[in-house]
Amino acid sequence: MEMNELATEVFTQAIKHQLDDIHLLPVGEEYVFYLRDVNGLKELRRISDEVALQFISYLKYQAGMDVGERRRPQSGSLTFEISKDQMIELRLSVITNFKQKESMVIRLLHRSKKEKASIRSMTYFPKDWALLQQFLRYKSGLILFSGPVSSGKTSTMYALLRGRMQEKTLQVITMEDPVEYHEPMFLQTEINEKAGITYELLIKSCLRHHPDILLIGEIRDEMTAKMAIRAALTGHLILATVHAKDCNGVVARLLELGVSKTMLEQTIIAICSQRLLPRYCGLCGKECQLHCNHLTNGEKRGTIFEIETHEKLAHFFKTNQFGTDEERVHPFNKVLRKAYALGYITDKTYETYQII
Repeated sequence: MEMNELATEVFTQAIKHQLDDIHLLPVGEEYVFYLRDVNGLKELRRISDEVALQFISYLKYQAGMDVGERRRPQSGSLTFEISKDQMIELRLSVITNFKQKESMVIRLLHRSKKEKASIRSMTYFPKDWALLQQFLRYKSGLILFSGPVSSGKTSTMYALLRGRMQEKTLQVITMEDPVEYHEPMFLQTEINEKAGITYELLIKSCLRHHPDILLIGEIRDEMTAKMAIRAALTGHLILATVHAKDCNGVVARLLELGVSKTMLEQTIIAICSQRLLPRYCGLCGKECQLHCNHLTNGEKRGTIFEIETHEKLAHFFKTNQFGTDEERVHPFNKVLRKAYALGYITDKTYETYQII
């Protein structure tokens, strides 16, 4: 089989199941393609060592990576043509094990709207989505999102912004590393550390562009945090992600980055921590499996949100937690318990995702 045909076959399967991550890993004397979903890695197909080496070399060459270098980790990107009318963006990561066998992880980006399930339809509790939509009507302030990798943070922010643009034409500027979705309604910019294009530089430059809303892919350092706060204070609505386990962790992280409690109280509109959970399937009797047709691909998982508003910040600064001592239950776990009680998720999912 030609490497282009093999790549097209594998990428088509990932798109069909609406999955973003493909792993090609050495297992014994052969290689295995896996698709990653919310339940973990699912085997797609097996190939020989020889074919795997050709496949990895093919994609490395297409991405402008060093094909001859097999010792050092490498990363790269490329645009791949699935068909005449369908192009996909790929991000590649290659690492070699102690046996000098390379492994590759491929992330698919820039999906079209048709290929991505509606975030609103994937939400277990529509009232939470309606609440998030209300926050987008604020003139200025900071809306923060947290959650693990591949929990749908970027998809949530884009869906909310698209909904807001349907209500009113606004100047929306995004800055990401890298840009994940092409959206012609937004002015999209991309981080490039090698060229000196950082979050700090882009935020400063974008503010001169008089945006109504700024989307910051990630607040990862002190300067970016302070620039985001400054932008929120000067009359802009800011959406951003912060790496933290929950809403408590978001505030703690910003304090660690040097943002004062006063500034947080003045700027934060809401904090949203989210998880993408596998949905219970009556046919499978457990989480809906990859090849089950009882639920559509977009229905096989759903999002739950822990949402904390500005009004709860004062209580947080007094007690270092959202929620009262009498509740004795983490706010996220309350939402998780509700999803389990209503039969949306299994007991296994409940135990796996609850925050201790």
